[in-house]
Amino acid sequence: MTEAAMHNQPIWHAPVGTVAGWHDGPVDRATGIRYARADRLEAPTPVGDATEPIQATSWSPACPQAPVPLLDDAVGSSIGKLPVDEDCMRLSITVPADADPDAELPVMVWIHGGSYVSGAGDAPFYDPSTLVAEQNVVVVNVTYRLGLFGYLGDGQTSPANLGLLDQIEALRWVHCNIAAFGGDTANVTIFGQSAGGDAAAHLMIAEGTRGLFRRAIVQSAPFGLMKSRSKMNAVMSRTVSGLAPDAHWEQVTAAQSTVEKAASRFGLKGQMPFGVQYGHAPLPAEKDLDAAWREVAPQVDVLVGYTTREVALFAAAVPILLKRLEKPKRDPALEQLVVKPLTKRIYGTGAKAFASRHAAAGGKVTGYVLSYGNEEHPLNAAHIAELPLLFPSSAWEGAPSALGLSLNDMHERGRLLRTQWAEFARGGSVGSLPEIGFRVID
Repeated sequence: MTEAAMHNQPIWHAPVGTVAGWHDGPVDRATGIRYARADRLEAPTPVGDATEPIQATSWSPACPQAPVPLLDDAVGSSIGKLPVDEDCMRLSITVPADADPDAELPVMVWIHGGSYVSGAGDAPFYDPSTLVAEQNVVVVNVTYRLGLFGYLGDGQTSPANLGLLDQIEALRWVHCNIAAFGGDTANVTIFGQSAGGDAAAHLMIAEGTRGLFRRAIVQSAPFGLMKSRSKMNAVMSRTVSGLAPDAHWEQVTAAQSTVEKAASRFGLKGQMPFGVQYGHAPLPAEKDLDAAWREVAPQVDVLVGYTTREVALFAAAVPILLKRLEKPKRDPALEQLVVKPLTKRIYGTGAKAFASRHAAAGGKVTGYVLSYGNEEHPLNAAHIAELPLLFPSSAWEGAPSALGLSLNDMHERGRLLRTQWAEFARGGSVGSLPEIGFRVID
């Protein structure tokens, strides 16, 4: 890697064009790089090669989104101080400082969660700098369209699965260009948590993704909520059929609450109404899902799992339940009747079934459960409990979901988990770690 003579910027010469990034301590970054373009409710089209140097020095904007009090309370803010823009199809690359362009380092592509309605690739609590510098990997953070912008097309008046199509374009960009940043094109791992984990699982069977990644880490995917959603999706589409195509984005995000209310009558899955739709490009019909995942199993190694008290995060959002989750008066009935069975139904059963099917179809797979946390804290081992360990930063300090961990704790305790994730990305094996409640399961 050479230096720009006047500005002392790291420079990469990629097929897409010359990229000028920025130094950030132990890592170098190229941020806010456009990987696709699209008008509202249109499929993404890849960007052409740049004729001028790409100044990759600003964070990717977040997709416009309505507030999600639950997530904002748990992590402090779902997007921090990021700008908001419908033109959000951007990615950011973090590499070890002064990495050799010929290093062929493992590449890890992060797909953020947020129920398909919130968050952003460059949200401050997804900062991969520690993971990159410590584990000598390249990490790509992807931002994609959410909510009404990305996941409510009916397949007729507008395409379905736009957010998933965005992610595919990002992976294609990575495949074409990441070698210039020191990444190994043949060793790409996608990883994501919650909706991001669900996206990773579905990217495995999405049309056009063969050869774009070798491994997938599926963290806390809500498998139990994602099937038999076609009637709900149709009701949601009708609910916003009168919304003007050129409505300001604030009107679009405001309409989302009406859509969510319409979906609420569909039971548990209505609590996460946005998501991928089967039978619409790039996904197969729902009846063909098992066959599709079986077919791809030998080509993609998988690490899939969940935390032992996932649902505690959502229960804690209800004041009367929060009191019953707190130690030393934690109500065992609430644990046995709500937290434990719903964690199993939404996350655990699906993760185990996914692993079993993958193995039976000839794929390499490791299942896990994670129980890390402060047992005195109501969010102990809850949904997103692993994120401060994977992405330690000051953004987590004081956030309830950080379980009272100091930044030093996140770095030191999290090193064990980060090593597991990076070892998997390198093609190695993953084992149990009793020190942080990480257990490999059959």
